[in-house]
Amino acid sequence: MAKHDLTSPLLPYQPSKQPELVLTVDESPGCESTHQRISNRNDNHHGNNHTHVEFCNPFAFLGAGDFAVPAATTLDPFRNHTVKIEGVYEWVKIVVCLPVALVRLVIFGVCLVVGFVATKLALQGWNDKHNPMPRWRCNVMWVTRLCTRCILFAFGYHWIKRKGRPAPREIAPIVVSNHVSYIEPIFFFYELFPTIVASESHDSLPFVGTIIRAMQVIYVNRFLPSSRKYAVQEIKRKASCDRFPRVLLFPEGTTTNGRVLISFQLGAFIHGYPIQPVIVRYPHVHFDQSWGHISLAKLMFRMFTQFHNFMEVEYLPVISPLENRKENAVHFAERTSHAIAAALNVVQTSHSYGDLMLLTRASQSKQEKVSNYMVEMAKMEASFQMSTMEAVEFLDKFLSMNPDPSGCVKIHDFLKVLRLKACTLSEKIFGFIDVEKNGKITFRQFLFGSANVMKQPLFRQACELAFAGCDTSGKNYVSEGELGDSIRPAIPDLNKDEIHELFNLLDTDSDGRVSKDDFITGLRKNPLLIALFSPRLLQKDFNSAGDRILEEIV
Repeated sequence: MAKHDLTSPLLPYQPSKQPELVLTVDESPGCESTHQRISNRNDNHHGNNHTHVEFCNPFAFLGAGDFAVPAATTLDPFRNHTVKIEGVYEWVKIVVCLPVALVRLVIFGVCLVVGFVATKLALQGWNDKHNPMPRWRCNVMWVTRLCTRCILFAFGYHWIKRKGRPAPREIAPIVVSNHVSYIEPIFFFYELFPTIVASESHDSLPFVGTIIRAMQVIYVNRFLPSSRKYAVQEIKRKASCDRFPRVLLFPEGTTTNGRVLISFQLGAFIHGYPIQPVIVRYPHVHFDQSWGHISLAKLMFRMFTQFHNFMEVEYLPVISPLENRKENAVHFAERTSHAIAAALNVVQTSHSYGDLMLLTRASQSKQEKVSNYMVEMAKMEASFQMSTMEAVEFLDKFLSMNPDPSGCVKIHDFLKVLRLKACTLSEKIFGFIDVEKNGKITFRQFLFGSANVMKQPLFRQACELAFAGCDTSGKNYVSEGELGDSIRPAIPDLNKDEIHELFNLLDTDSDGRVSKDDFITGLRKNPLLIALFSPRLLQKDFNSAGDRILEEIV
């Protein structure tokens, strides 16, 4: 028997006529190198073929390493599952209910007009919106409340199953509920007559705007920080005063299909008042009543042509802030959302109203798989501090790249939109986004890659240093010639037309010159272009400057 030791092979080497593939992975800072060597050990073959493919990270100078793109969730919280009328039963039911639908439509119209007139009477001469509505005016509003119950009847909600009871206002001044359809605000108007938080756009709706004004509504523009701050202050002011009605919020911020619970906004939880959660269900077999991927007119028509629509409302136990320790709004919201999700027996996701905006924009551009464009915006905001409007701008840019039916973009269209010519650096930029290395990118990869570059602590400093390097004349703006001189070290053979295209991309106010604000704004909208200035930045010992900034931050 042959003698073996720890370094001897267990099996002797036997020459083979088949080629062998040897992969050596060399992980060096900023580069991912793959060496592929094919050796033919045939005794009659004396040559070796070598192939070396290298993918370098063009953003390593910022400290941006490889990033992971979370797998897309298969859940679509905004999908209505019965958009199309399917089945003989549904068609027969609609035909049979058409005369009934006409009667219901008349009832709806009459009740809306009567409620509107009663509301106008209750609001007549009342200009003091800062204080609670006087009691006699509230009594007049009972006419409108009864009209809303008749409207629910017209929509097919002849009876509504209730479980539990509303807690007294002094115990739980704030009520939160899941949001599935436009039916819940109508129900709660009749049931509780609360103060609600609503979008500013609702004030201009015919009839509805006047009615919700009587609820002493708190208007908010979700995209303006000042408006959100004012809304939070108003929630505190009205929740702390027993003379105001209880405050009702839908913390999801939009309607879903009721099969999941999306992320909560924090407005109801910041001030730490006890909260009563309420859950609303719409049991159904043939008709999904959720206000998702379906127009309001079609949803109303389908409601009018049902024999009966089922609705269940359950008041859950009051949830109070923890007494033994100070609880922040995030944890308070998590406890409340978990209680609602558990009662509904649904999963929770990180989707938000921002995902609905992305979904709507993709649908408007006639994309086939619109759900591929949702990114769970609540997670994006928490991880990258990226706003919804920024994500929508990135989506617009991605859609201009002409994605294929599967939602993927190839390098040619990618470079065309970013005004880059095909070269080694451009391929590296695309390769940085192409995390799967299959020659195409998705919107999720484009968004996560761009956000990963922008979130680097040195990104802002890199933009400022890049502008300073371009502004050789010291006039506080950059000309086309100066821009071309700055990026030619990265792409040497750029012509005037190509430089002009890049210049227009950075000239965000289209005044023919790029100021510092234009420059930084343009790079925030196109963060991948910061790689064009890397040779100049590295010459200026950018890493040392960045180290000093990091020391100051720490």
